[in-house]
Amino acid sequence: MKRLAGKSALITGAARGIGRSFAEAYVREGARVAVADINIARARQTADEIGPQAFAVAMDVTDQASIDAAVATTVAELGQIDILINNAALFTAAPVTEIDRDDYRKVFDINVGGCLFTLQAVAKHMIDRGIRGRIINMASQAGRRGEPLVAVYCATKAAVISLTQSAGLNLIEHGINVNAIAPGVVDGEHWDGVDAFFAKHENKKPGQKKKEVAAGVPFGRMGRPEDLTGMAVFLASQEAEYVVAQCYNVDGGQWMS
Repeated sequence: MKRLAGKSALITGAARGIGRSFAEAYVREGARVAVADINIARARQTADEIGPQAFAVAMDVTDQASIDAAVATTVAELGQIDILINNAALFTAAPVTEIDRDDYRKVFDINVGGCLFTLQAVAKHMIDRGIRGRIINMASQAGRRGEPLVAVYCATKAAVISLTQSAGLNLIEHGINVNAIAPGVVDGEHWDGVDAFFAKHENKKPGQKKKEVAAGVPFGRMGRPEDLTGMAVFLASQEAEYVVAQCYNVDGGQWMS
């Protein structure tokens, strides 16, 4: 028996990277998946490659009308939403004395506001339908502690952990489990941008920061998107029914809590 058979999931930022791996894993476990992304062309390509159990939906998590439309489209296509993964996020880095207010607003709007208001829209749908659903927020080891050049991003992921706790305690009365996953450093094309931030602010050669970070992971390498799928499947499954308002580290041993 597949663990998510008959379930329908909405995953934000799912056109590539971690979100795409979640979509692939959920389909393997029997779910149907809405691949939501602001880049609808890439989302369509991803959904086509995953197969008929996936479909693409345009979604800008900073725009309430877009969130509502994506939720409505997903419900129309899949019948209902049993699982939400709030995966869409943006990274930024700068010394505290160089943080730009517009950049700050943008990152908080996506990482925190996008998480909150997508969660809110899907939770309303679940409550209205009497769905005992699952909501999974993507936090980060960066939300567990500060970093000299990553104040804004760290603060957003700390907020996601706090939001998970509050929403988890609030929504469990409706039978909705809210939990989070905190990855460590996960390799992928997004890390080219992360590496570029550190090359700029730490005067490093391209690729140097990535090598240093990988060497510091106790497991011996950076994470891969597929390393996170087991936890994402577990938290969406019946096995996690009694798990409420928790944040799980999946990071190769980088943070212990």
